[in-house]
Amino acid sequence: MQFIDLAAQYKHLQTKIDSRIKTVLEHGKYIMGPEVQELEQKLSDYVGVKHTITCANGTDALTLALMALGVTEGDAVFCPTFTFFATAETVAFEKATPVFVDSNKDTFNLCPQDLEKQIIKVISEGKLNPKAIIAVDLFGLPADYPALQCIADKYNLKIIEDAAQGFGGAIYDEQGNEQKAGSFGDIATTSFFPAKPLGCYGDGGAIFTDNDQYAELLRSYRVHGKGKNKYDNVRIGMNSRLDTIQAAILLEKLAEFPTELVNRNNAAIQYEQELSDIYKTPQIKNGYLSSWAQYTLVVDNREEVMAKYKAQGIPTMVYYATCMHQQTAFKELGYQEGDFPIAEKLAKSVLSLPMHGYLNNLVI
Repeated sequence: MQFIDLAAQYKHLQTKIDSRIKTVLEHGKYIMGPEVQELEQKLSDYVGVKHTITCANGTDALTLALMALGVTEGDAVFCPTFTFFATAETVAFEKATPVFVDSNKDTFNLCPQDLEKQIIKVISEGKLNPKAIIAVDLFGLPADYPALQCIADKYNLKIIEDAAQGFGGAIYDEQGNEQKAGSFGDIATTSFFPAKPLGCYGDGGAIFTDNDQYAELLRSYRVHGKGKNKYDNVRIGMNSRLDTIQAAILLEKLAEFPTELVNRNNAAIQYEQELSDIYKTPQIKNGYLSSWAQYTLVVDNREEVMAKYKAQGIPTMVYYATCMHQQTAFKELGYQEGDFPIAEKLAKSVLSLPMHGYLNNLVI
């Protein structure tokens, strides 16, 4: 059994993917070729936003979003401590200060109550300017954006949605209207790293927004701060473009993605039926749809459980064993063990089981 079976996916899509790559090799437009523009339009249609700006990877997508929002030294950006390093790294890269927030024990996502507590603390200390919130759609489940937006509005903060794991997820309102991951907040980002729900065969990323001004800035920033042409540089930018072959691959994967999403949710249902009496299984609130980037359990004896699955030929992974406030790179921020008890407990007790769109005859 594969943890994420990219080989099975490729076998299923091989003819279409190979044909797409062949077309790129024939026209030879390897950087920002026509497939890039086609992908951006289809991603906008799928997510339900005006603008999609592709880039080189998910980390760059976060960096570009922070640049577009004008995040800089002296600003506070609130983000979960239980997440991948890039979420906080990009904030520090812009010389701003990441302010960490505890997790919700059931969804694993950013806790709105602790978020407001951290915002009030920063305001009362008066050392940093509260600027933005980065909410991560952890393990495929969109964060609690209705609650987060209320807090952002109250304190005049921007929201960046990190949908690297959440792409394909959604929230439904009381009337049943769907809002997809990638469309929340002021700017959203995603990653096309191969292991993500929608992944390419290398690195890739994208930024989503309905704001015309942000979109214009993002398109400039990703190509060296370009103005009218590549020799007219109107701001300091970066070099972060999605190459055409990756865009071609993603076009075929995006076409298949809705079917894969159904298969992921069916696998999650089977996991829930077989494991909920044994372990704490992930819970999806009413009105939410997860893309199941990972299927993550909370267990008391992680090493023993992982060894048991290994003996059965079932691979497991741990996301994430060290919280952001515990990372050496952030030790100067002065956080202590126990500052974020829920996140710290999750880091010591979660494990993830195989999850992808090609799980057949699931036996666990």
